[in-house]
Amino acid sequence: MSLKAKLNRMKKHMNLNEGEEFTPKIEQSIHSVPHLQKWRDLDTSPFFFDGEYALVRNKHYPTTYQHGKYVFQELEGVVERWNSFHRSHPLSSRHLNPSDLLFFDTETTGLGGGVGNTIFLLGYSKYTEKGMYVNQYFLPGPGAEVPMYQAFLEDVKELKNLVTYNGKAFDWPQVRTRHTLIREQVPKLPQFGHFDLLHGARRFWKNEMESVRLSIVEEQQLGFERKEDIPGYLAPMLYFEFVKDPDPELIAGVLKHNEEDILSLITLYIRMSHLLLDHDGKSLTAAEQYQSARWWEAVGEEEHAASLYEQTSGRHEHDARKALARIYKKQGTIERALPIWFKLSESTTDEECDIELAKYYEHKVKDYEKALYYALSGYQKWKAKKRILKNKEENERMQYMKRIVRLEQKEARLR
Repeated sequence: MSLKAKLNRMKKHMNLNEGEEFTPKIEQSIHSVPHLQKWRDLDTSPFFFDGEYALVRNKHYPTTYQHGKYVFQELEGVVERWNSFHRSHPLSSRHLNPSDLLFFDTETTGLGGGVGNTIFLLGYSKYTEKGMYVNQYFLPGPGAEVPMYQAFLEDVKELKNLVTYNGKAFDWPQVRTRHTLIREQVPKLPQFGHFDLLHGARRFWKNEMESVRLSIVEEQQLGFERKEDIPGYLAPMLYFEFVKDPDPELIAGVLKHNEEDILSLITLYIRMSHLLLDHDGKSLTAAEQYQSARWWEAVGEEEHAASLYEQTSGRHEHDARKALARIYKKQGTIERALPIWFKLSESTTDEECDIELAKYYEHKVKDYEKALYYALSGYQKWKAKKRILKNKEENERMQYMKRIVRLEQKEARLR
């Protein structure tokens, strides 16, 4: 509802003659925007709506632009590969076009949730044949949320798929919360798919890097190093300063920080897609190949995961072989799992392989002597390892003793 309509509803409380309509004087002059030329120098212009204005910034990058190690145009090849790869994955852009992906990030007044946290900057990038377009929607003051969301939601009404970094847990829930407060005055939120790349970063690199903060991932995985960057934690303080003194120079660094976040999402999606779509492991480290296989297994693509486990070498080879045997067992081809368990039982201190062999000989072969041998072997390996949680240790010990006693009784009955 516009400001004029709201005030007209109140005219019965005013001293107006019958039939006289109250007409508020709403100044919507572009020249009323403080520091207008400075905003124009930042590729930003005001967007007026409902008696208030937000600020909208537009930037353009050619498809040949290189951000770190990657060129934006590579997104076309990535989406094409997903469309020709007939397996299901949470990051698959099958049935999508590059232009269907909206790379999205926000800046807020705090890190907490709820209505006390305000989004003061919405930013996204979209791929077209003419290049990458970055659009940012800035809140110049507390009363301008309606024009900010009006401009943003009008531009993204055809949204098909969002790409974020922690957007499922933070960014988009915050958008929903703020939208709830003004939903009668702005368009509805669109329905869409969502790729959250933080989940993928944790899967691939949480054990290989000190942190999976986007800035660290940029440097170590994307080859992009920020220069004169405004740290994210300073953004709220700079925004509050801007509200008191609306000089664009105070907030220019925050706009650039948000813009670079968005551009990094494009190349990070390219990077992760390469990792997931690399069938022969040529561009993957051993750790990345193992984590890719684990992710494919987790989403139910066990056949593809098995092919990746088979090729995994190095320090993850042991875990990969165990995982491969687990898939064979689940698929009902336990004869393919047996050689793996035998080898790992002989060459490692992994008690789980001994227990799998104990189960096999007890339940499949009915050879209780061999089953007992592997149960005892597994128990000895288990005892040699130190544990912190005493309750868990006791529960595990009881499971071992239960199995050993049962097998001893079965073997005795056959004598």
